[in-house]
Amino acid sequence: MSRSPKRTRLWRGLALLALALVVVLAVVGTTLATGTGRSAVGAPDNSKLAIYSTTSVRDSGLMKNVVIPAFNAAHPGITVTAVYVGSGAAIQAARDGLADVIIVHSPADEKQLLADGVATLRLPFAYNYFTIVGPKNDPAGVRTATTAAQAFRRIARWGKTLAAGKWGFISRGDASGTNKKELQLWAAAGVTTDPAQSPVGGWYQTATGGMLPVLQVAADRNAYTLTDSATWLYNRKTLVPALWRLLKKSADLKNQYSVLLLNQTTHDQVASTGAEWLAAWLVSYEGQAAMAKYGVDPKFDTPGQPTTVVGEPLFFPNAYTISAKF
Repeated sequence: MSRSPKRTRLWRGLALLALALVVVLAVVGTTLATGTGRSAVGAPDNSKLAIYSTTSVRDSGLMKNVVIPAFNAAHPGITVTAVYVGSGAAIQAARDGLADVIIVHSPADEKQLLADGVATLRLPFAYNYFTIVGPKNDPAGVRTATTAAQAFRRIARWGKTLAAGKWGFISRGDASGTNKKELQLWAAAGVTTDPAQSPVGGWYQTATGGMLPVLQVAADRNAYTLTDSATWLYNRKTLVPALWRLLKKSADLKNQYSVLLLNQTTHDQVASTGAEWLAAWLVSYEGQAAMAKYGVDPKFDTPGQPTTVVGEPLFFPNAYTISAKF
């Protein structure tokens, strides 16, 4: 039976992964960590797995509904602790020796982690898109923008006309992958925004707590924000008042997720066993197929909160694309 070109690329990627893991294990010995609330030194405990992850894979339900159940079923002897923070905080946890494995979406920071020797392997496994959401009447005119940078210029122009106390844009302001992308877009738009210097009542404000709380603040304030599409799709029915997706799938809004294995020679408490199994599942045919179905297959819906969006997956698996451009 012949394989499709896409599946051939996938298995080629998996072969590269297997080869990379052999090299890593030969050089490093082992590669990943265990447990939260621990010191950064000591013997690894491979009965535990500490995952530090971006909040969007929690707020989209991917970890709870797909990834962790699959991992627990395959490896019941390993206790998983998942800590959900912005990508910046997850990367810092890796540097501090607190994580066994990280799932993040901040490519430049991830590559720096590899360059610094803190991470030994970076595997892109899925992507979606950032999207701009806001009021249905779209007072800034985001819907007709052709790029995200143009949309941000329009939001800034409109925001500066607002009366004191009216908020136009809500930022994560937390060095997360989403916040890093937002700042890149403001720079591309030629707009200077500094929440530390924003006057009381200014149009540009920050909110804390991760993507979902920021979405609710934007809904409450009738303002715009930048979000990953999966978190918005999963929670759109619970946001009151509703936020509308106004710009999607622009080329400058692609959002790549990767899993990174960490260097046990840098932090000897990093436990490799569970981390490597998790990474292997994320890029496996089984894992890629499960993520592709998430959002379009009713069996993954959470009772009382259906996520199914027919024809629109929350994540697009791309583990077969192991390339420096990501």
